[in-house]
Amino acid sequence: MGSIPRRSVLAAAGIVLAAPRMARAQGGQLAIGTGTTGGVYYPVGGALANMISRGIPGMSATVEVTGGSVGNLQLLGANRVGLIFSQVDAAVDAVRGNDRFKGRPVPARAIAVIYTNRMQVVSTVATGIKSIPDMKGKRISTGAPGSATEVMALRLIEAAGLDPAKDFRARERLSPAESTNAVKDGKLDAYFFVSGIPTSAITDLGASPGVEIQMIDHDTYTAKIVEKYGPVYFNEVIPAGTYPGQKTDNKQMSVANVLAVREDMPADMVTKLLRLTWEGREELARTHAEARNFKLEGQKTAAAGIPWHPAAEAFWRETGANLG
Repeated sequence: MGSIPRRSVLAAAGIVLAAPRMARAQGGQLAIGTGTTGGVYYPVGGALANMISRGIPGMSATVEVTGGSVGNLQLLGANRVGLIFSQVDAAVDAVRGNDRFKGRPVPARAIAVIYTNRMQVVSTVATGIKSIPDMKGKRISTGAPGSATEVMALRLIEAAGLDPAKDFRARERLSPAESTNAVKDGKLDAYFFVSGIPTSAITDLGASPGVEIQMIDHDTYTAKIVEKYGPVYFNEVIPAGTYPGQKTDNKQMSVANVLAVREDMPADMVTKLLRLTWEGREELARTHAEARNFKLEGQKTAAAGIPWHPAAEAFWRETGANLG
């Protein structure tokens, strides 16, 4: 590893480890697992927590800053949070007990498909990096510990024929905000981050004086990754101009996001949470534009990746969704 100061895995999860045990909204409290402060999960989760606290009498919802999807699912499995944001790929692994959840499957159930997460591979023109293979020998970050960014980044690196343990001068595990600061300080050459768009940390990098941002195309590796890990990924494009200084479209790999709860959450609570979230989607969209992609036509069983909570399945059918 390089010499960039960073928190240990335990310290990075410190605020999570202190999270109260309130998975089932016991005592009128509900903890929501989100992500890092530089992404989309956190601000949208904050808006959702405010809506829940206002809209369900006697309920107080709080937001937990976490590493992201993997950490959220682990907390859900430990019954320490009651509602989480997660990428579908991590949720599928968790339910099946694969990869980081080996031997510890999580009883997660989808309640809504919310929006698409984009894999964003970020560098600057000054580094000379124009492709994933160009990263060999460079200093990179594959995302915060406990994040689905790290899972997806390692799968992408593998598909490109690189060894994450040997082929980089340094492989850090930083949040997007930390990664941006490290790039600006000349301590990092590129980083991976999976999120909705635009992401504040990447916007910050693109707007920095003297920096010309370089978004790395990687859509050519998607088919190989799907062949090994299943059809949870698909290609999309981040349009030119999404970020300051982004001159061309970025051809990248995406994955859907879900809101998930434990399978044993009471049906009436799931229905209340869903009704409030669906009816308040415009408020969520005022917090971040990605929330506008929370749509009825997006509620598909295939997109959710994991089984629906029965109350959520009933809610969406009654609302008019064609779950497929």
